[in-house]
Amino acid sequence: MSDLLRLATAGSVDDGKSTLVGRLLYDTKSVLADQIDAVTRASVDRGLSTPDLSLLVDGLRAEREQGITIDVAYRYFATPKRSFVLADTPGHVQYTRNTVSGASTAQLVILLVDARKGVIEQTRRHAAVLALLGVPKLVLAVNKIDLVDDPATVFDTISAEFNLLTAKLGWADEDVLEIPVSALHGDNIASRSDNTPYYNGPSLIEHLESVPVDADSTGTHALGLRFPVQYVIRPRTAEYPDYRGYAGQIAAGSVSPGDEIVVLPSGIRTTVERIDTPDGELAVAQVGRSVTLVLADEVDISRGDIIASPADAPEPVDTFEATVCWLGDKALRPGARLLLKHGAKTTQAIVGSLVERLDEQTLTAQPSPEALELNDIGRVSLRLAEPIPADDYRTNRYTGSFLLIDPAGGNTLAAGLVGDVLTSVEVGTAV
Repeated sequence: MSDLLRLATAGSVDDGKSTLVGRLLYDTKSVLADQIDAVTRASVDRGLSTPDLSLLVDGLRAEREQGITIDVAYRYFATPKRSFVLADTPGHVQYTRNTVSGASTAQLVILLVDARKGVIEQTRRHAAVLALLGVPKLVLAVNKIDLVDDPATVFDTISAEFNLLTAKLGWADEDVLEIPVSALHGDNIASRSDNTPYYNGPSLIEHLESVPVDADSTGTHALGLRFPVQYVIRPRTAEYPDYRGYAGQIAAGSVSPGDEIVVLPSGIRTTVERIDTPDGELAVAQVGRSVTLVLADEVDISRGDIIASPADAPEPVDTFEATVCWLGDKALRPGARLLLKHGAKTTQAIVGSLVERLDEQTLTAQPSPEALELNDIGRVSLRLAEPIPADDYRTNRYTGSFLLIDPAGGNTLAAGLVGDVLTSVEVGTAV
């Protein structure tokens, strides 16, 4: 079991995400005394009798004034059993793009619902996005359970509805857990609460500590090497006059000196001479490790190329279909000219046809839509100016993902997943 868990929060506005994250930090003793003092003073100024733990995480002035989260903030905390990196994402519909960003590398997501509201439109939208991103584990935190009259019935009803949704979205029963919580009072956060006798499962932190997750949750075990080149190192100093190394992070597989490799998209083959790190050379480097590869031959490699194992190297393509979550305020229509960023490589792209649009509320597909509006999920065809060596997203989350960018302003317009990831979702046809 990995000693590090990457997780994220998601949910609708005012469901209590910031309070929950603040509670996690507080209960794991991951905040300093002066931070608690500052939060206590700010809470008193607001007329509150107890510290508002959401202030521990809503760090931007605009967030504190409005009482909402509008950016992705990364938090770090630990227990004796495991360390955690948490992406606290916003709940407003217009900030769905931030949720996509925060959850894109998560091994587990805590999706919150307000016990008084249950599963709502934004809950379904977030669940659909998380399913398409391939998040392996999901926790439904039914928050504010202390504010309903019949908590046992409410929890059972919400859990049943959510289980139907996650089953259609492709999650197995063992990958989803529902927990009744009160982030404000700490019920079922650090330890199981006597206030929820109808619930026999673990507390949230107990589950986070014990949930089995793979250090490599991208489905890459069957893949050979994928090494996106981030930087070409050429010091040209007296000590290293001829040094040429290729720096990056291994996105799949492993590499050792002597391994044969192929450079994509050029197709040039050579072997690895050695693996350099700031701490010295390595005999082997596994997925997730940041290293510098020195090759046996001088070959033409640039930032954005991918070094791969020849046995299963992806074929560079300049036309393909992909699933996108449209994040632009202006609708996407066929013929749009955009920039596509795949890893460190950016190239021009033209949108061909809009194949279908997913209605995440009804889980039905509308064929050949005229446009994709803000937060729409759909499948599109793309044609590129230069080929990219992309894997199917279901095979590798890193080499199978990309961004669509506005060539004029540089804004991110869509998160893209190579292939038809909608096949993992039980989708009907819209009438």
